[in-house]
Amino acid sequence: MKLNPLGRTGIMVPEICIGTMTWGNQNTEAEGHEQMDYALAHGANFWDAAELYPAIPIGPETQGRTEEIIGTWFKSRRKREEVILATKVGGVGIEWIQDGSPISSTKIAKSVESSLKRLQTDYIDLYQLHWPNRGHYHFRRQWAYTPSEQPKGIEQETLDILGELGRLVDAGKIRAIGLSNDTAWGTAEYLRLAEAHDLPRIASIQNEYSMMYRPFDLDLAELSHHEDVGLLAYSPLASGILSGKYSGGAIPKGSRADLEPGMSRKNETSLMIADKYVALARQHGLDPSAMAIAFCLTRPFMASAIIGATSMAQLEIAVSAKDIILSEDVMEGIAEIHKAHPAPF
Repeated sequence: MKLNPLGRTGIMVPEICIGTMTWGNQNTEAEGHEQMDYALAHGANFWDAAELYPAIPIGPETQGRTEEIIGTWFKSRRKREEVILATKVGGVGIEWIQDGSPISSTKIAKSVESSLKRLQTDYIDLYQLHWPNRGHYHFRRQWAYTPSEQPKGIEQETLDILGELGRLVDAGKIRAIGLSNDTAWGTAEYLRLAEAHDLPRIASIQNEYSMMYRPFDLDLAELSHHEDVGLLAYSPLASGILSGKYSGGAIPKGSRADLEPGMSRKNETSLMIADKYVALARQHGLDPSAMAIAFCLTRPFMASAIIGATSMAQLEIAVSAKDIILSEDVMEGIAEIHKAHPAPF
């Protein structure tokens, strides 16, 4: 497994990260443990969680269960030091996590302790802010996002957050920090204030990225290049659409579209475009899912692509992407489809 630097931390992470948000709802504890065993055996020892997970569906009854499943794996396998573990503090709006309060020093302090307890560990390798307190364009909000209406004067709030993260780094409870669902300006502001006040530096940003959703190719890619803030790409299969499993109107039982009616990435246009990518993969003898993930791994800003699986067969295909080298013909085909259809959802 190829290793990439996690920012300027000195930590090296595999180019494929295991997403865990299905563990506790779509996957049982035993299935989560099986995935962790397989991932570790194949070099994918970087795992991403969140205090919010499991996420399909999201609810107070199961909140924290994913971290608990990772914790019981750590307890039974005793291989904590072999894993690079990432998790996140939830943002404003989730009422069952600290009353839906915005991210702050107080919220982070409480959330870290709760995550450590569930995870049965005394440290977290990468601690991320799940989404910013201010507005953003992620989760399909790009159509209503108005940058000129974003609040100014958030420097003190940002310093409060960075200060608490710095205290946790000094205490050995977290090793590195990252953002998620943020913008180029938001990331630059964290970098600026960290440098000015000798506080922990942002190592990574976890944003959506796939062949069908590529805003990171622009300003954030430039920031990543100059500031060494790598992308942790979530939804590289666009919620499974790029696998081809929803072609022809199919909705496999137990799939995300089955459990989440009105799935945000799934529409008539995105299904039509996904079929083009699937046809390209099959034309070149590639599994569509493996091709989609392998494409993400070609991007110069990619620290790690986060893969999620609800079956071992899916996990095996996703991990196999590390061994795929896409030909010039395949890359040109992907570019042609993207230029014709840059915004499917």
